[in-house]
Amino acid sequence: MVSLGGVLAMIVAVALVASLWTIHRLECPDRRWHERLRTRLVGGVPWGTLVVMTVVLAVYLFVQDGITDFENPVVLPYRAWSYFYPLGMATAPFSHASSGHLIGNLVGTLVVAPIAEYAWGHYPPSGDDRSDRKRSWRTNPWVRAFVVFPTVIVAIGLVSSVFALGPVIGFSGVVYAFVGFAIVRYPITTLVATLGVQGAAITTYNALRSPIYVHEVSASPPSAPGWATTAIQGHALGFLLGFLLAVAVFTRRGYRPSPFRLWIAVLLYAFSSSLWAIYWFRDDAYVLFQGPGVAIVAILALVVTLSVTASDRPIVPDRAREVVPGRSRHDENGVERILAIGFADTGSDSRSSPGTSVDRVRELALAARPRVESRLSDLSRRQAAVGAVVLVLALVAGPAVAANAFIVDGGHGDESENAVVVEDYTVTYVENVENEMVSIVDVEVFGEESTVEASGVVVSSSDRNVWMETVSTQRLAFDGGATIEVGGPGWRETIHVDRRGWSAVGNDTAYQVRLWTDGEDPQLVYASDPVRADVRIDGRTVTVVPDGDEFVLEVTEPNETTSSVVVPDENETVTAGGLTFERDDEGVYARSDGTEVQVASRETY
Repeated sequence: MVSLGGVLAMIVAVALVASLWTIHRLECPDRRWHERLRTRLVGGVPWGTLVVMTVVLAVYLFVQDGITDFENPVVLPYRAWSYFYPLGMATAPFSHASSGHLIGNLVGTLVVAPIAEYAWGHYPPSGDDRSDRKRSWRTNPWVRAFVVFPTVIVAIGLVSSVFALGPVIGFSGVVYAFVGFAIVRYPITTLVATLGVQGAAITTYNALRSPIYVHEVSASPPSAPGWATTAIQGHALGFLLGFLLAVAVFTRRGYRPSPFRLWIAVLLYAFSSSLWAIYWFRDDAYVLFQGPGVAIVAILALVVTLSVTASDRPIVPDRAREVVPGRSRHDENGVERILAIGFADTGSDSRSSPGTSVDRVRELALAARPRVESRLSDLSRRQAAVGAVVLVLALVAGPAVAANAFIVDGGHGDESENAVVVEDYTVTYVENVENEMVSIVDVEVFGEESTVEASGVVVSSSDRNVWMETVSTQRLAFDGGATIEVGGPGWRETIHVDRRGWSAVGNDTAYQVRLWTDGEDPQLVYASDPVRADVRIDGRTVTVVPDGDEFVLEVTEPNETTSSVVVPDENETVTAGGLTFERDDEGVYARSDGTEVQVASRETY
């Protein structure tokens, strides 16, 4: 029997297809759209785009083992950790952190890549006879569609991985390169595709997948803002790479877009895709430099527009082109010839007679010497703008070279009693230690330091140059547990994390963290400091103390004598230091001489 969801999905699909077909019939174009596609694409199909999407999907399913668990692939070994970990560098631009990450980039590719592929064309622009174009493999449309285009995309992905800052993962850098390329040739079309069509496509996908979606209202754990979870540097790098490639291609073809259309398209796309969101980290906060970011985007939109649309007139005005007196080899030989003739005609006595014809010859010869134009005077305005874009690209990519060449220590809890070791991975729990992936170079910019501390579950591997806080302390305190996937090509292992704690009334929480793999017993890897309740009963204080695999209540009497007892079970009563403790549901109460007060409560998640 067909489910309600299946019926609704079919209705959605039929409605969209019918709407598209009807509008196509009403439009009645003079030239059918598929005929236009065939003039630039083999069979009117963007084969290169489909090949690239297939490769990305195959990496997710078979390299990251997404075929086993589509929602939870293996991620850690496929990030671009370091130049000393080639596997990560090679796979990062084609791998993804989750199914949502994958779908978002595939939809973006499906929307924008065909525009870039159409602009480039399977058929080379020279000549109209397609039979002549097939004589060379470089101009063969099938080779250009199935080999050249995918190869260039893979190359862009690898370059974006090498020069991306931090352990990036995802195809989004290449998607931004598609946009950078397409926006030069079709600025408004590309803008509409990225701002409207892409969102509509993702909404349609979600509607087909879940026609009726129910969202339950619930509290959410502490998390970073959306702009702080995006690889802005990698996106800007990809966009500039695609843009410069388009400048090279379309300048050679003699095409120049409308300056206004290109400028407005670049500006609006940069704002909509948050390329202005320059940010940095603090220990428990994120700093967004939105003012400087907006100013930079506005300036760069103008510069990249000039790199395509500016004239080829020299950047130096005609009156200022002659700069430094000088002479070419040809002119220098001519001057020397004039001087030689002058000396030969006057004889040797002419040197000692001031005002002779020799001086006159020398004066005339030097005065006739032409001025030499500098190389700068030959630089066109468009070339200067292109050089500025190249400089910006270097500034964006440059910091990644030092960061990716850094070797991670991989320490913090390598001892087996404080960590779980799986192959070359070490998983442990730390608090207030230096974040080795952020604090690579100790610098200070705009009052923000690069030294950042980390607290939470950390996965490290000296073999892979991996160091990452995978679950923060705040998130673990909210959820109470988590799972971490480690692995490599052909294998994966799940590591479980569990936190248990008791909160002292009026104070913080004493807690323990355990780690274990499937089939193994939980291993205690961290215990917090004791926490004293902010109450006093008959001069006695109560402290919650993590002790081994248990929690104990430590009673300190007025004479500083201490005694302790394990936190009682549900509805159990225990005694220590003259106080009686009773467990009621999730709370522990202390009684003495008719006085009863809560001293601790179990941490809930």
